[in-house]
Amino acid sequence: MASFNKIIIVGYLGRDPEIRYVPSGEAVCSFSMATTDKKKDGTDETTWFRVTIWGRRGETANQYLSKGKQVYIEGRLRQQEYTDRDGNKRTSLEVTASDFQFLGARDGDGGGDSSAPRPSPAARPSSSNPLSAPPPMDEGGVQDSDIPF
Repeated sequence: MASFNKIIIVGYLGRDPEIRYVPSGEAVCSFSMATTDKKKDGTDETTWFRVTIWGRRGETANQYLSKGKQVYIEGRLRQQEYTDRDGNKRTSLEVTASDFQFLGARDGDGGGDSSAPRPSPAARPSSSNPLSAPPPMDEGGVQDSDIPF
């Protein structure tokens, strides 16, 4: 049987994206991203991910995303172990993104720098598989499939 590794995350950028180029000229964009779950006792549990996006999609992410922006990420998850500066063993969750979607309001309510350029629908990355991303929502956050008639 084949194995499968896929993760979908909806969260907020913890820092501005950084872009670099490998010797072949391909872009590599990286940033941190957090998700927060509310617990029954009223506390929050935050999970941090390190996200990497390659190629043209990485350049697009670097251009339009900024700290505090909400984003949908889809990709492969890997747990990386390392030793920190103090000699403690640590782990990090690393995601190599295969697709992403801009989320949040376009009027600046989505977090981050409201002076940053906003992507047009044509600038959004698309997937060749229509099932690989959630369907688009209208301005009120309602999907067509949510309407019972």
